[in-house]
Amino acid sequence: MRAWTVRTPGRLDPAELPVPRPAAGELLVRVRACGVCRTDLHVRDGELPPHRTPVVPGHEVVGEVVAAGPGAAGHAVGARVGVPWLRHTCGRCRFCRGGRENLCPHSRYTGWDADGGYAEYTTVPAAYAYPLPEGYPDTALAPLLCAGIIGYRALRRADLPPHGRLGIYGFGGSAHLTAQVALAEGATVHVLTRSASARRLALDLGAASAADAYAAPPEPLDSAILFAPVGDLVPTALTALDAGGTLSIAGIHLSGIPALDYERHLFHERTLRSVTANTRDDGRAFLAAARAHALRTTVTPYPFEQADRALDDLAADRVNGAAVLVM
Repeated sequence: MRAWTVRTPGRLDPAELPVPRPAAGELLVRVRACGVCRTDLHVRDGELPPHRTPVVPGHEVVGEVVAAGPGAAGHAVGARVGVPWLRHTCGRCRFCRGGRENLCPHSRYTGWDADGGYAEYTTVPAAYAYPLPEGYPDTALAPLLCAGIIGYRALRRADLPPHGRLGIYGFGGSAHLTAQVALAEGATVHVLTRSASARRLALDLGAASAADAYAAPPEPLDSAILFAPVGDLVPTALTALDAGGTLSIAGIHLSGIPALDYERHLFHERTLRSVTANTRDDGRAFLAAARAHALRTTVTPYPFEQADRALDDLAADRVNGAAVLVM
């Protein structure tokens, strides 16, 4: 099968690989579309230490079940399923038992610990595959499987009060989905991003304002989410919070954070929170929201053969919405 692999930092190489065989409890999935996530960029560029070399990146996979290993249940051959970032948790540690499987020390991830969706076929443990909502084409569903789910968890971690004022810093694949969920729930959304095209998209989706990433929003914020992997924006976002506000950082990688001033950035009970992966409950809740609200997924499609260009465009902020590889 055709695939793309990361063997050395900074490069994505085409490869011919055997079609994988599903192990016990796994599904074999024919890939129809795969989202291009910033985490894939971090894997390619070595900003995330390699867990497997070489590895096929990609963890926003929409595909068709073509075979099942022994004991795989819950998804019929021919069904359309989603293959997400979270691939395995132990189920036994205190985090798993406490409903926080995203913090499981034995967790494994698609496209990092196991080959992912930049290929014609991939595998997924049946217990971690998602049934997908109807009414969306494959390309629109792909970004929901990481960008959407992570953004949903970041929104919940931001403790946005009912009808609250939310600031969103950076406005790519994850942020434009999260904004729509927040708007559907009654929030006022202010978007702060360096991309002029992203600001236009934000206003088109219903944001109350859109300005440069370092600008002050037009009113104090109850909550904010930082999607841009830029540590310099942490003090900027904290300054924009009202008393008691919360900043949630959504990315798996962030550049260095400047020194914070306690009085200016944290006093008055402002809270700074990270977001680590997601739970399957997050995924199910977000996909239920996608069924309920008919989210508009803004997608820039790329032929499978141009995966390297898609990652380069993502790195240079040339992608409007979410990039998706199409088979």
